Amino acid sequence: MPRQNLFTLSFLVVGLSGGVNAQPDSGWVNARTADGQPDLQGVWINPTITPIERPAALAEKEFLTDDEIAAMEARTAANRARAEANINVAAGGNIGGYNQFWLDSGDTVLSTGQTSLIVDPPNGRAPIRASAEAVRDYGFAHIEDNYIYHSVWDRCITRGVPGSMLPAGYNNAYRIVQTPDTVTIIYEMIHDVRVIPLKKRTHIDPKIKLWMGDSVAYWEGETLVIETTNFNDRGMIASSMAGGRLKGVPVTEELHVMERFTRVSQDTIIWEATVTDPEIYTQPFTISMPLTHDPEYVMYEYACHEGNHAIFNILSAGRAAEHLQAQQ
Repeated sequence: MPRQNLFTLSFLVVGLSGGVNAQPDSGWVNARTADGQPDLQGVWINPTITPIERPAALAEKEFLTDDEIAAMEARTAANRARAEANINVAAGGNIGGYNQFWLDSGDTVLSTGQTSLIVDPPNGRAPIRASAEAVRDYGFAHIEDNYIYHSVWDRCITRGVPGSMLPAGYNNAYRIVQTPDTVTIIYEMIHDVRVIPLKKRTHIDPKIKLWMGDSVAYWEGETLVIETTNFNDRGMIASSMAGGRLKGVPVTEELHVMERFTRVSQDTIIWEATVTDPEIYTQPFTISMPLTHDPEYVMYEYACHEGNHAIFNILSAGRAAEHLQAQQ
């Protein structure tokens, strides 16, 4: 999508709690499926360098100017070029993971120009309780001790809801398929498949707890609204480094997620998720971003376990360190 067209979307994102007021482009009419639903089908992507939380220095600045966008994208390109060239690592230094060839995290900000994925509270930052941050930090400090302290993504289980929609270093693609009774989202990362019923009106028994929760969905005009409850307490909202402070923050069984998918143009869906979890956050917060239609994108199977040697190696390093300490 040409840069001059990207900011037509900025007129769509002012309003709702400082976030998204997803109204279709003037003159554009969304197609319908055979049974009359608004058509969300296709492959959608969201690689971006826009951070999940707004940098503190930007305070309550919601959108970047054209000059700020150009500068941010130029800095990103320069930083990646330097990292790619720096192949000599001092003893004990971080050798890193992949070079840029294997990554696909995007090189532009979101087409809306927003300064963070979080659009509410107004400061663009997650209202995490100190107690939840302490649980996160304890887990990071003990990843050599037990596999339970690793993220659910590292363990190839799931990225959860809404975490499966959050941009990461690669595999930022989602295929949406609709039937009269369901909307199915296929996530490229971890290869989760989420089948969301449209005709179910109540959630399952509250005693049943699931990794991705239990969803009830309905149409509100042009918007698909999905309410998800019945989560277990073993997941997390964000599981990659792109999650910033949110990576590793736990969830409880009281997690409640409201998502909204609104197609606002031929090439854009505005996705929004409001997260409520009273023991973890001092108030609900809302994430919003555009998804871009990419019919040429090819989604491949994410065969996570086949190459997942990292957890074994990390735990082995922990046992080796314990053995060394015992000999001293």
